[in-house]
Amino acid sequence: MKLKILGSGTSTGVPQIGCTCEVCTSEDSKDKRLRCSSLLDVRDKRILFDCGPDFRAQMLGVDFKPLDAVLITHEHYDHVGGLDDLRPFSVFGDVNVYAERFCGDHLMKRIPYCFTPKEKRYPGVPAINLLEIEPHVPFKVGDVEIMPVRVMHGRLPVVGFRIENFAYITDMKTIPEEDVEYLRGVEYMVINGLRHEEHPSHQTIDHAISFAESLGVKEIWLIHMGHHIKPHAQEEKNLPEWVHLAYDGEEIAFE
Repeated sequence: MKLKILGSGTSTGVPQIGCTCEVCTSEDSKDKRLRCSSLLDVRDKRILFDCGPDFRAQMLGVDFKPLDAVLITHEHYDHVGGLDDLRPFSVFGDVNVYAERFCGDHLMKRIPYCFTPKEKRYPGVPAINLLEIEPHVPFKVGDVEIMPVRVMHGRLPVVGFRIENFAYITDMKTIPEEDVEYLRGVEYMVINGLRHEEHPSHQTIDHAISFAESLGVKEIWLIHMGHHIKPHAQEEKNLPEWVHLAYDGEEIAFE
């Protein structure tokens, strides 16, 4: 199982337009953060987590192969703004996009032409199959089983995903107690940690670490980071050995 971090930044990206803080003006490439997305290769299947507005730029340096599944955590623009850019992948056939019903409803209202039935599509639109998922109801992409898990983005219900001993969770502030059980046994986790100060709808870095520690996770990578933290090299020095700041373009191999 191998994961490529396509984007590790929050909704504004880093650098943030107009900002001159030490992170936004850093020359370290690890401080350049596109909007959150990751690409997982597992048992001959390629699975994309979210498809944000930077998707086209993120995929230009990636081998052009079919996407077997696109997993949508929630409908906020920074996680779905690149769905139109799935159109090049239509040469391989329809792209299966998995989302909860209310999330799918939002998407069809915003960009209806992306979800036109096959018999009514006009040339050039992305060929997308929108497939409904539910928390706690596993589904399969080939022989890869995926478990959607409920987490809360402030008051908005969103989903995280567990695949074997790996979990991908973004935009989480809290998690219902009953959903914690679905993450027991996870060894590797990519999880959001926005900054050190409290935020109404996102975890802090300390909260993310504490949550993973409570589950006994072996190793985590923090994503959805803003520019209110220190530069990457400084932040890394203050983290436990098993905690990492993810960075754009990072490739991670899991046992």
